[in-house]
Amino acid sequence: MILTLDGLEALRSQLIVSCQAYPGEPMRNPRTTGQVAASAVIGGAAAIRVQGLADVQFTRAAVEVPVIGLWKDGHDGVFITPTLRHALAVANAGAHVVAIDGTRRERPDGLTLAATVAGIHAESHALVMADCGSFDDAVAAVEAGADMIGTTLSGYTGERPKTDGPDLELLEQIASANLGKPLIAEGRIHTPAQARLAHDAGAFAVVVGTAITHPATITGWFKGAMHA
Repeated sequence: MILTLDGLEALRSQLIVSCQAYPGEPMRNPRTTGQVAASAVIGGAAAIRVQGLADVQFTRAAVEVPVIGLWKDGHDGVFITPTLRHALAVANAGAHVVAIDGTRRERPDGLTLAATVAGIHAESHALVMADCGSFDDAVAAVEAGADMIGTTLSGYTGERPKTDGPDLELLEQIASANLGKPLIAEGRIHTPAQARLAHDAGAFAVVVGTAITHPATITGWFKGAMHA
């Protein structure tokens, strides 16, 4: 299945579930990722977002909805699918959409964001989701040719404060600008009410990860509430 720009319309007002575990955790296993993804689809997820080449492969085999793939390389700076090489590897692993760092920061391979997006489009069938940290990032990513804009990096690049919950102000700012690309809300969406607020702020679709697929964090929330 190749996801086309027209096919993105099926994600309008839908939930995308991010299934990721951190290195060293018991659930950090590609097969487990695929199983969690399949469970999320049963619950109504219209697409899945996963990290790592093997995770993309196992998830493609486990679900019949679009898979957004990325490759985290490092922990600081530009590390979400940071180069064209990383992006093409994710596409070749089977991702329908490749999520990349969509900020205006310098990329490790020296390519511009526009050159990276063009390279992905030229050498694969994948669409490109630009993970942005600010309004200016979103504008630049659209100009660079990205197919989708995400608020994933809001609060992590120094341009905007890290909000307690989704950055609704940024969502509203981007939505009101009518940039012409699907706006994906992602980042610190921890409750169904927050997901609805993100949608109402103008998001085309909403990504939820930790609050659905990360038991260690969810357990910590409950324990913390009991002992507050």
